[in-house]
Amino acid sequence: MSIVRALSTCTARHVLFGSRCRTHRNLAGWTNLRGLATSAEGTLGKTGLYDFHINNDAKMVPFAGYQMPLAYGNVGQVASHAHVRTDAGLFDVGHMVQSNFRGRTATAFLEWLTPSSLTSLAPYTSTLSVLLNEKGGIIDDTVITKHSEDAYYVVTNAGRRDRDLTWFKEKLEEWNASDSAKSGKVEHEVLEDWGLVALQGPAAAQYLQSLTSFDLRELTFGKSAFVPIEGINLHVARGGYTGEDGFEISIPPSHTVDVTKLLCNAPVQLAGLGARDSLRLEAGMCLYGNDLDEDTTPVEAGLTWVIGKERKETGGFIGAEGVRKHLKDGPPRRRVGFIVDGAPARQGAQIYSSPQKELIGVVTSGIPSPTLGKNIAMGYVKSGFHKKGTEVDIEVRNRMRKAVITPMPFMKPNYWRG
Repeated sequence: MSIVRALSTCTARHVLFGSRCRTHRNLAGWTNLRGLATSAEGTLGKTGLYDFHINNDAKMVPFAGYQMPLAYGNVGQVASHAHVRTDAGLFDVGHMVQSNFRGRTATAFLEWLTPSSLTSLAPYTSTLSVLLNEKGGIIDDTVITKHSEDAYYVVTNAGRRDRDLTWFKEKLEEWNASDSAKSGKVEHEVLEDWGLVALQGPAAAQYLQSLTSFDLRELTFGKSAFVPIEGINLHVARGGYTGEDGFEISIPPSHTVDVTKLLCNAPVQLAGLGARDSLRLEAGMCLYGNDLDEDTTPVEAGLTWVIGKERKETGGFIGAEGVRKHLKDGPPRRRVGFIVDGAPARQGAQIYSSPQKELIGVVTSGIPSPTLGKNIAMGYVKSGFHKKGTEVDIEVRNRMRKAVITPMPFMKPNYWRG
């Protein structure tokens, strides 16, 4: 068994069942990252920062088809998590798929592919969106940044790379061969080997400002710009996956390591997958494969807000029929948050009504929250049991644990809105 295979097996066991060994003694508290348990087979990819991670004593694990840093040196997951909440952390997210879509009908094409209202989106503004299958199930969640009516920058998940790129190719061929593309075809470019790092935390803006002449106060949450850093114009989007103020910075391959080195000096600390997962769960954000899949609609997932107001009425996007049915009749289940007594509830834990003990759902993500000092989780329950304050029982290690349905995010976001 290879070292990578052994570490993956070990990691998956700890995540799924909560046990620990010496290898992972500093990594307690992180939840099930499904990619860790499924990426050990076959050849693993490396981001442009792989050697940089090794040189910084990273613990590398398989995730979403890549070798990615789980943590660095002797800094445990809880300490790393706390540092992002109080100062700033830098995450390598270069495994994500970065794409450009260009063409005179690019807006119409992406409005067919997603339920978002991109026509009304201002230039250099981003929105969370979803790629939907014909039934309205979520193929992937994505962030779409509009540069102009005919140019978009799109980021999708590494674990869905093959599915997404095949879908893009099929739908582009269909679109470009149709009357919809009469005024101009759409081209798709994958930014292979480009770096992508996320600088996150309350100290992120002050630190990044020290490296650029661009006034970052103009860059509010959800906005992006090309920002000069060390003479290189880099695409910088204000936002992230932690609930904190921060920036996601796209970097050409030849500059990825040098720019990253600039970004990781004090007070910024390198952070890995362990901290990223607990931060995103406190912020109530979904992880594809855990909390979202192709059998789940955006209405069930609590992502109705990504559907444009007029598009709820007119449709016109792939999967519209299934989505609009859930909007009209209500979904059969809903994604909700929980505060759980006793032991933390992990992915797969079954949820029962209280006191009837009817099986009503399943946990999709769960951790002991480092910030709140409570066990938090998210999952799906039957509609009718989803209201705030509803008491339920969750089966954890063959014992029923009391839980209360709690609004998400679990902590107030600290985004910069000007």
